[in-house]
Order: sequence, then structure tokens, then C-alpha cells
Amino acid sequence: MANTPQAEKRIRRNDRRAAINKARVSRIRTYVKKVESAIEAGVQADAAAALQAAQPEMMRGVSKGVLHKNTVARKIARLAKRVKALA
Repeated sequence: MANTPQAEKRIRRNDRRAAINKARVSRIRTYVKKVESAIEAGVQADAAAALQAAQPEMMRGVSKGVLHKNTVARKIARLAKRVKALA
């Protein structure tokens, strides 16, 4: 239980930020799933387009501090490798 007004405010702020960050991560996961489903379908053009849409979202997650930059770089590299293998 918070003992000071500032601690109460921090709890409220942390709850708001957690909701925003959760939505951001969920959005990124959705984009990644679209790329993976296109890869599974085997359509290289669709997979490449989905990857082009997913990359800015993933990098935005890095700039907002939701994901680590190396994690996103690794995921983008692995997805790009799988998309390239379809050709």
C-alpha cells in the first residue's frame, strides 16, 4: 500500500503505462504472426510485404522502450532469412 501521494501517483501512472506497453507488444506480435502465416502459405510476395509492414512496428517498439534493440534485430533477421528462402 502506498504511503505518500507521490507513491499513489506512481502506481496510477505505472498502471497506465503497463496497459499502453501491453497493447504495443500485442500489436507487434500480430504483425509478426502475419509474416509467419504468409511464410507458411509459401507466397513470397505476401511474406515480403508483411515483413515490410512489420519492420517499422518492431523498430517503434524499440524506440518506445518496450523491446530491446538486439531482440528486434534478431527477429527481423530471422524473418527476412525465412522470407528470402521462399524465393
